[in-house]
Amino acid sequence: MKKQLNIFLVMALLISTACTKETQEKTAEPEGTLTIVEAFPELSFTRPVDFQHAGDDSNRLFILEQRGVISVFENEEKTAAKAAFLTIEDRVEDSDNEEGLLGLAFHPNFESNGYFYVNYTASSPDRSVISRFNLSSTNPNEADPSSELVLLEYEQPYGNHNGGQISFGADGFLYIGVGDGGKSGDPHGNGQDRTTLLGNILRIDVDQQDGSKNYSIPEDNPFVDNTEGFREEIYAYGLRNPWRFSFDTATDQLWVADVGQNSYEEIDIVKNGGNYGWNTMEGFHCFKADECDQENLELPIWEYDRDEGDISITGGFVYHGDAIEQLQGLYVYADYVSGRIWSLDFSDPENPVNTELFKTEFPISSFGVDQNQEIYICGFDDKIYKFGLE
Repeated sequence: MKKQLNIFLVMALLISTACTKETQEKTAEPEGTLTIVEAFPELSFTRPVDFQHAGDDSNRLFILEQRGVISVFENEEKTAAKAAFLTIEDRVEDSDNEEGLLGLAFHPNFESNGYFYVNYTASSPDRSVISRFNLSSTNPNEADPSSELVLLEYEQPYGNHNGGQISFGADGFLYIGVGDGGKSGDPHGNGQDRTTLLGNILRIDVDQQDGSKNYSIPEDNPFVDNTEGFREEIYAYGLRNPWRFSFDTATDQLWVADVGQNSYEEIDIVKNGGNYGWNTMEGFHCFKADECDQENLELPIWEYDRDEGDISITGGFVYHGDAIEQLQGLYVYADYVSGRIWSLDFSDPENPVNTELFKTEFPISSFGVDQNQEIYICGFDDKIYKFGLE
């Protein structure tokens, strides 16, 4: 997400002229008409920023509200009731547009241990907090707010570029998206500074403690046992604001949408130890100069520019549901400001195909999937949407 913007600007209904590589781009021509509909017409949420299921086959959904509330409800279109699963408004700092309760991840063994994890910003001092909470022992639709165990805290120099996403990989480790700490152009150089946690994807083992820490470092993290002061939690670096990322459940590839600075938004497939270029690069382009040293940098798989009013990428998912066959295997993503939604076909890396699916009339803060891998959309009009066919 960006600093506060006029989210109701009328954006041009044009195909993106995004990638500088030799690519194809087309308008969607689905079998049947692809639509977006309200998923739960009887429910509304205040600034919903994340959508999760617990992985326990309970058919429940969990929505994060930026102010510090997690709601739970049954995944039924006609559901009219939601419950407060966790309320921590008193701990969450959300005065800036990009602060708040930002991420939720359920432990892979949540059904047996009742553990889940959140990412939120706090004040005095301004910082990000990664914490574990426990499910209530008496109510499966309620967490115990007194059970908080802080795993990790890191100071935030400014109120923006806080990242937000936390997710468990197939390896059982917790991945954490951390922005560069904010302000324009990464003034502290955090993106290329491996001695800080800022500007990275972190990876930690929440099932093992290491001394006084409530987590440990996976042995194959790229900077384990380094002698240069690099943070061992780092999995990949050189990122500006990886607000949303996801794993392709078919390949385990890590897809990261990194919000750009002035000109380009980018999508990266992130690997262990990769340097994704910020603030040397923005997308495929040198950021500060006409020429720059690109040696050992991992370039994006896709970028788009801002010529049509697309200003802030919202990462999504590679679709593996059953309801929308035409999206199978495609990466679905959006722009927060313009409300446009695209699919990216990366099956041929030399010729990726980007297709505009919709131009919505609401800002898109996040995507999520249910236990059947169907995609949902969090709108900042306080509604949750899903895809349909007519």
